[in-house]
Parts: sequence; C-alpha cells; structure tokens
Amino acid sequence: MRTYLPQQDPELEGLIRLEEKRQQEGLLMIASENLASPAVLEAAGTVLTNKYAEGYPGKRYYTGNQYIDKIEQLAIDRAKELFGAEHANVQPHAGSQANLACYFALLEPGDTILAMNLAHGGHLTHGHPVSLSGKLFKFVHYGVQKDTEVLDMDEVEKLAMEVKPKMILSGFTAYPRAVPFSRFADIAKKVGAYAMADMSHIAGLVVGGVHESPVPTHDVVMTTTTKTLRGPRSAIILSKAIHAAKIDKAVFPGMQGGPLEHIIAAKAVCFKEAMTAEYKAYQQQVAKNAKALADELMAEGLRLVSGGTDTHLMIIDCTSLGISGKQGADALAECGIYTNFNMIPFDTRKPADPSGIRLGTPALTARGMKEPEMKTVGKLIADLLKNPTGEQKEKTKKAVIGLVKKI
Repeated sequence: MRTYLPQQDPELEGLIRLEEKRQQEGLLMIASENLASPAVLEAAGTVLTNKYAEGYPGKRYYTGNQYIDKIEQLAIDRAKELFGAEHANVQPHAGSQANLACYFALLEPGDTILAMNLAHGGHLTHGHPVSLSGKLFKFVHYGVQKDTEVLDMDEVEKLAMEVKPKMILSGFTAYPRAVPFSRFADIAKKVGAYAMADMSHIAGLVVGGVHESPVPTHDVVMTTTTKTLRGPRSAIILSKAIHAAKIDKAVFPGMQGGPLEHIIAAKAVCFKEAMTAEYKAYQQQVAKNAKALADELMAEGLRLVSGGTDTHLMIIDCTSLGISGKQGADALAECGIYTNFNMIPFDTRKPADPSGIRLGTPALTARGMKEPEMKTVGKLIADLLKNPTGEQKEKTKKAVIGLVKKI
C-alpha cells in the first residue's frame, strides 16, 4: 500500500494503479517478464536509493557505506553460493551493460566474437550492427539449421575452427531449445577462445535443475535477474576467480558509476528465495507448463519454431495463419493476453512486423497455474489466432477474465 504517492502525485499514482490492474487481470506471457515477490519489491523501494556508493565493498570513494558494504557483500556471497561461482559482480544495472562489461574485460575493440544470429534467437548486444557491441567488436554469427530450426553444434565447431574467435558466446533470447553449454565450452577450448554465456532467460531454470549450468565450464557468465530468475530488473556477472579483477574494473569504472544499492538489495532477496525448495519446484513447474502449452498449441494446429520447447518459451509461426506476428500479438493483447512479436529463423518479413510470436510461462506459473490451465490458455490463443474477428475477441476477453478470477 503506497502512503505518500496518492497525495504527492495522484496522476502518477493513477497510472501505477492502472498498470497493476492490467497485470492482475491479464495473462502475462512475455517470456522475458515475471512477477517479482513482495519482498523483492519492498527491498527495491527502500532508503538505500539515497546512498551513493561508487566503488566496491571496502573500497568506496564516499563515506557512510558501512551498511551498504554489508548489503552488497551479502548479495555477492549469495550469488556465488546459488550458482556455484568463484566470483560475482552484482553491480550491472542491466543485461546490456553486463554483456558489454564482459567483452571489455576480456577483449580489445576489434576482436572477433562468435555468437548467435539475432534473427535466429540471439540478442541485440550479441553483435547487431545497431548495438554498441556490433560497432566495437567483430562479430561472426552462427545460426540454426533451416530444416530443424535447431543448432547443429558440428557446424558451430566448424565455423569456430575457420574464424578462430577470441570469444565464443552462447545463450539466447529467442531459442526454445536447451543450450548445450558444455559443448560450447569444449569448442572454445579447442580454438583457444574465452567461453562466455548469456543465461539471462534460463537462469531460473538452471537454479531449478531444469537446464544445464554454464558456470562450471565457462570463463564468464552473465544473467539478468528478472525473467525466469524472478528478481528485480537488473543483472549480475559470474566468472572464474582469475578474471575477477578484470570483470570488476570493466563494470566500474569501465561501464558504470555509482551502483543502484536498493536494487542490489532486491537481488540479495531474490538469491535467498532461489535457495528454497519451493523456488526449485516453481522452476520445474515453469518447464512443465511450457511443455503443456506447446503441446496444446501444436495440437490445435499451430506451428512452433523447432517443433516445441525445452525451456520456458516457445515461438509461434503465424505464416500459415495469414497474419503477421505483430497482428497476432496485437490481437492477443486486446484480449488481455500479453506476448511479443518476434522474428523466426529465415524470416522473410521485417523485424518491426515479423512472422513470429514469442511467449512463455514464468509469470503464469508464478500465479499458480499448472498444466490444466495451460491447456485452456493454449486453446484460447489458438482459437483467436486462427480467427481474429471481433466476435472471437469478445469471447476470448471473457474467458481470460474468468480464468484470472479463479487464481
């Protein structure tokens, strides 16, 4: 309950209430979104936001950080314990800064990085020309096979042997299959490259034992702390101890100034929550729900990229439905089902109006939904995408309202 905002800024309070209502009354299925716990939200809204703490615990450039140091060290220690990492930096504000910090820590501008093609599931900061990453480093991209829409690791290895990159980056933002981190690490070792993983989307699944962890085999691992991990909107970097000093220097003063200590406190809460049996069961249910949803969508005649999912997300190909992914995502949003339009491998459409819809199960699972609800949701999505008429939209809206009232 907010005490001061309604009086101080009723306009903003009204908008926040509308967003709360949207989240409560809709089906949040954007794969990169989740519902942070009340404890995480509380920590993010504390007086810690008042403190400037440039530097690291015990090595600050400002006085009055005796308690801030303990809070940040707590987050560091919990991150290391949670992921089994030798070193953790909890200061990155977001995933993009964390990725760039990893590059700058281990590479020189102009060095070659082997990474996933954005159109096949990579991220903007994995070397897209519009990103700073693509402007400062030479990226060579691998992708999925056209017939299976799955990675062929033999082809990745062949490309790595030809290119001889300084770093090999694995981990993706729109790839529904498990990432073979050990194989990526083996290839990196063969060609003398650093092995880096961006596990932003699947960090929670890693904690839950649903997905292989890249931490034991990789030089450096980055993850956002939202998405499946279910923490605040931020990021961390995990690395081998040998790279610790370079990572820390790249984050501060290389990429950032003062850290957001209120958000670091929220990360500490998230890491503690992630150590519980209840949290691990939640992550396992996320994966079960994704499988159930994918099965229902395919049973209803929709085509999914790669034929399904091994993780929390899937991508619907709208080509055969006679609509674009943007049209489909917009129609779903009108009915309170929130997804995002997304490129599919070898897409013939433009990024602003692509052929795919990406969706996931973390937030629905956080609300207590299980396989039966996934079957219902899958049917609602399929019926609307196959027949996005006004009449069908009204039916879907009513069904969504009825479903969320039950949970």
